[in-house]
Amino acid sequence: MKRVILQSAILIALTLILIVSPHGMHAAPAIPAQAQGQQAPPPPAQQGQPAGQGNYQISVNAGLVNVDAVVTDGDGNFLPGLKKENFRILEDGKPQIITNFTGAGEAPITIVLLIEFRAQIYTSNYYAQMSKYWASAFLNQLKKDDWIALEDFDLKTRVDVDFTHDVREVMQEINRMVVPLYSESCLYDALGETIDRLAEVKGKKTILVVASGYDTFSKLTYDNTMKLLRQSDVGIYTIGTSQVMVDNRGSIGGIKSQVAQQQMKVFADLTGGQAWTPEFDGQIPEIMHTIAASLRNQYSLGYAPTSQDGKYHKIKVELVNADGTPMVVTNQKGKKVKFQVYARQGYTAAKTSSGD
Repeated sequence: MKRVILQSAILIALTLILIVSPHGMHAAPAIPAQAQGQQAPPPPAQQGQPAGQGNYQISVNAGLVNVDAVVTDGDGNFLPGLKKENFRILEDGKPQIITNFTGAGEAPITIVLLIEFRAQIYTSNYYAQMSKYWASAFLNQLKKDDWIALEDFDLKTRVDVDFTHDVREVMQEINRMVVPLYSESCLYDALGETIDRLAEVKGKKTILVVASGYDTFSKLTYDNTMKLLRQSDVGIYTIGTSQVMVDNRGSIGGIKSQVAQQQMKVFADLTGGQAWTPEFDGQIPEIMHTIAASLRNQYSLGYAPTSQDGKYHKIKVELVNADGTPMVVTNQKGKKVKFQVYARQGYTAAKTSSGD
């Protein structure tokens, strides 16, 4: 009798394990095994060290503040050939000594493609389909050494493809996204979970968000999300879909749409990324090209933090001449042109506990 009871208990336990399967659970980014004898690019994550989940606590390295900067002229052309002495970093208005510098170049990309894929009762899922097809256009910009992961979100966030070099795998998964499950859009939660998942990823990493900017049901608030972005070293690039929905469908719009677009821009500006709100599909290829080019033409700067107080400190990156005077950029005709520096606006310092 005891054996029968024991066998029944085992069967019930196995059944529960099968029902609560790991499909759709959020694993830490896994890196494919590299071919023997080939030199692998720096892995996005350390194998066997899953990122912590649920706590959303990320700090900048206490020994170095890393700042990636993209410099363009008024026409969006990148400014190559800048040297360490051409940059000045101000922390809370005070100049810092740049100890680490890497010039702009064709560096590999490590990026998470985060897509809003939710049901829209009044638009026959046009919204979700548009998001995924816009996102797929970015794949044409990738090279063999680039790392990409695919996630989508509605009420929940799903890791569809972990970090891979295989663009075809990502495209196949996008093609499988046919019917969205929920009408809710938990943008804040999706950003929080993705940032948390990238905590163990080494080096430069970016999230490309293709979404409306609306949030309907997140556990995280807007303020929580802003705090996470200030603690993180992840760059955010955004492509807003809400304007096309306003123009094409008319059922979503007005002030709410403008707020959603502004929200996405704030996320990008804070982290040194860029934001776009296209008005028609034809703008997408050029936007995707610009994003990839920006990521490949970043200057990397680093300096030792002056405090470890756990507080947020503002950062400003300026261009200067070797003698410290403000740099003047001219075009081929010698005419002065405006330039733009894209860099994160600050960082949250590590906090050290003082002993007795």
